[in-house]
Amino acid sequence: MKPFIYGIIIFTFLALPPVAELTESIMAIHMHVQMPFLAVTGMLMTPLLQKKFPKFFAKWNKDGIPGILLALLVISYWLIPRAMDDALMSMPVEIFKFISWPFFVGVPIWDSWKKLSTFWKNFFLVGIAILYVIMAFVYLFAPDQLCNNYLIVEQRTLGWSFLIIAICIVIYQVQALFYDDSVYE
Repeated sequence: MKPFIYGIIIFTFLALPPVAELTESIMAIHMHVQMPFLAVTGMLMTPLLQKKFPKFFAKWNKDGIPGILLALLVISYWLIPRAMDDALMSMPVEIFKFISWPFFVGVPIWDSWKKLSTFWKNFFLVGIAILYVIMAFVYLFAPDQLCNNYLIVEQRTLGWSFLIIAICIVIYQVQALFYDDSVYE
């Protein structure tokens, strides 16, 4: 019950207008802080939701693959520059962001991760790395401003941050080849 309450508290804090305005005022903070923290709120809420609706999770996300694919799809949508712009300019899209990140990214990832095989965990991480590399090149090499609400310098900063995160994921994947997970279980 405590994690659920913590999730609600963090979600409420992120939804406060001054906090939301502050986190959305800088493009990299919007993408790499606000949205992942919204997913974390969903992860914190998941154990209680699993207790309340065990049949739903057992039927809908039996082996974890549907949940992880849903999360990947929603993350992919929010990587689109237009989606970030719309979240700043349209209240319904902003509300969708505050619903989709916790419940369509955070909850499915938390529910799926333990159920997934190593192949699917690696698929998810490599998929995120590939998406981030693509977005890095889009934001770094686009000649024009992609988001009307952010400056080009913020666009470039976001591009570099996408590239750095993708490189970190690749380094993690490579180092995972050289150790045995079963020793730590």
